[in-house]
Amino acid sequence: MIRYLPLLALAACAPATESPPQSPGAPPAAYMALGTEPGWTLEITPSRLSYDGDYGETKIMVPNPGARAVTNGEHYVTDRLKVEIARGECSDGMSDRRYADTVTVVADGKTVKGCGGKILPPADIAGTSWTFVSIGGKPVAPDRPTSLQFDGVRLSGSAGCNRFSGSYSVADGTLAAGPLVATKMACPGAGMAQESAFFVLMRGPVSLSFPTDGTLILTGSEGQTAVLKRVI
Repeated sequence: MIRYLPLLALAACAPATESPPQSPGAPPAAYMALGTEPGWTLEITPSRLSYDGDYGETKIMVPNPGARAVTNGEHYVTDRLKVEIARGECSDGMSDRRYADTVTVVADGKTVKGCGGKILPPADIAGTSWTFVSIGGKPVAPDRPTSLQFDGVRLSGSAGCNRFSGSYSVADGTLAAGPLVATKMACPGAGMAQESAFFVLMRGPVSLSFPTDGTLILTGSEGQTAVLKRVI
């Protein structure tokens, strides 16, 4: 069966001892950078630099020597690792995900380039895909797949039970959607509860915000929230 929902206005690795779990939207516990071809990651904490390169084949961990300020960025220099961070928008090369910094790493003499720092909001929400982290302040059930996709002028997804879809438009941080159409299937337990909370959130204006950790937060007119993480 299909049900029609009312027109909706949506506004729109450091060791565990050093990097405790973070809630979505919280400031990052460490500076992160990454690159592709070959794949590599870099984590900078107050005590160390941890580099994982060549798709995991090269691993270097050294004490943090402290940042040396340079024009428009900073450098870290050790015997095995040299890191140059320059402020300036950067794309990871594999998707349209954008970062605040361009990062160059010299690891045992081998130079790689990539991106790091704050994750910037998508230039256009069209073409992005997300999964839910929490709805109404409660983590989503791990056994209930969730999704939210923005394709052209339509959105679709599932908040843990039924599939929904509808048209949308974005203006000034507000995403207007609807009328939304959803299947009508009963889901016992948490799946139905979190879906109900999501549809309640979307009954009034919902604002779109993009914290620097790369999440998307939907906030309803009465303070209800849904937190999502990006897939593509």
